[in-house]
Amino acid sequence: MKLTRNSKGFTLVEIMIVVAIIGLLAAIAVPNFVQARRSARKNACINNLRLISAAKDQSALENSYADTSVLTSANISAYMKQSKWPQCPSAATGTDVYTVGAVSVNPIDSTYSASPDSHVLP
Repeated sequence: MKLTRNSKGFTLVEIMIVVAIIGLLAAIAVPNFVQARRSARKNACINNLRLISAAKDQSALENSYADTSVLTSANISAYMKQSKWPQCPSAATGTDVYTVGAVSVNPIDSTYSASPDSHVLP
C-alpha cells in the first residue's frame, strides 16, 4: 500500500516559525523608530531655537538694543524667515514654549529646560 502526502499547504509549525521571526524583527525595529522620531523632533526644535536666536541678533543689531534688553516674540517676529511663529514639535498644539529672553542669552524651550532630554542650543 502506498502512502501519498498532500503537500499543497503549510504546516502549523511552519506558519508559527514565520510569525515568530516577524515578531522578533518587529520587536527589534519599533524602539529604533521611536528613537528616530524623538531625535527628529529634538533636531527640529533646536533648529527653531537657532532661527529665533538669529532673528534676535538681527533685531538687536538693527535697533541698537543693549545686551541686557529682554526681547519678546513681538520684537523679533519681523526678522523671522517664516510668517508664523515656530512651534516645538514635541509640545502641545497651540502652546508657545519658546522664551526669547535677553539679547545676550540663548532662547530656550521652556517645556524641556529642566529635563535630561532638553532642547537647547549647543
